[in-house]
Amino acid sequence: MSQKKELINELKLVLKGENIEFDSPMKDHITFKVGGPADILVYPTNYEEVISIIKLCKKYESNYFILGNGSNLLVKDGGIRGVVVKFSKLSNIKVEDDKVIAQSGAKLCDVTSESLKASLKGFEFACGIPGSIGGATTMNAGAYNGCMADVVESVLVVDKEGNLIKLSKEDLEFGYRHSVVMTHNYIVLETTLKLIRHNSEDIKTRIDDLTDKRNSKQPLEYASAGSTFKRPEGYFAGKLIQDAGLKGKGVGGAEVSTKHSGFIINKGNATAKDILDLIALVQKEVKEQFDVDLYPEVRIIGEDK
Repeated sequence: MSQKKELINELKLVLKGENIEFDSPMKDHITFKVGGPADILVYPTNYEEVISIIKLCKKYESNYFILGNGSNLLVKDGGIRGVVVKFSKLSNIKVEDDKVIAQSGAKLCDVTSESLKASLKGFEFACGIPGSIGGATTMNAGAYNGCMADVVESVLVVDKEGNLIKLSKEDLEFGYRHSVVMTHNYIVLETTLKLIRHNSEDIKTRIDDLTDKRNSKQPLEYASAGSTFKRPEGYFAGKLIQDAGLKGKGVGGAEVSTKHSGFIINKGNATAKDILDLIALVQKEVKEQFDVDLYPEVRIIGEDK
């Protein structure tokens, strides 16, 4: 029996039948709506299952990839070999005094809503980020002059050996779109946020204001992965792209948004290759015209077709 078949058999002992899929198209699981199939897709429902999955992948020398809400991600057209671990069934959120404790798969919009209900201020910046708390913590996501580093108190993670580790804010070594979670390939299980008691009407006003700004400035009517490029020091990626004359530039079904040049969008029939080719074109033009290097903020994984 092959190692892959042995891995599948053991995964079936750990997970219920509906929580394991085969050859699942990743375009159905990421916000860009592109990407080939994942060999094995699993949905853990508790932390013990996560640890078992990681240990089995190590035992059978299988690659694994952790998936939250599928934003900020581009999967290539050939798909993903190995195991994709999707955290959508680990999404509980609870409030304790001035703290919000959210499991990795909890959507940022839901964490924002629960914070508002509890009259807790500080997480409004995340109301429109289309991701999960695990992914946001991992990459220190941010918007509108706020970021995860401002509000995270501690994080529970699993290392690649399957050990549980609790990290303090200081341990996390937050930087621009970076944390120690990325450095050591930890897996975030839950994040504890420390917020501030405040008037709920003021919090809601701030959320409504940021939501209006996002709706008016971002191409939310199209599939995308959010901001495509990291902000280069001293510049704004969107302005550089616009000044390079690339607004509306397309490759296949991919296009530089005419609403916000910092976004590459899927017009409906894009392939991952279309998007990658457009990213490369944008990088080339901005480098030639302004001598500035643009680096993708979007994480690119998988194999070419």
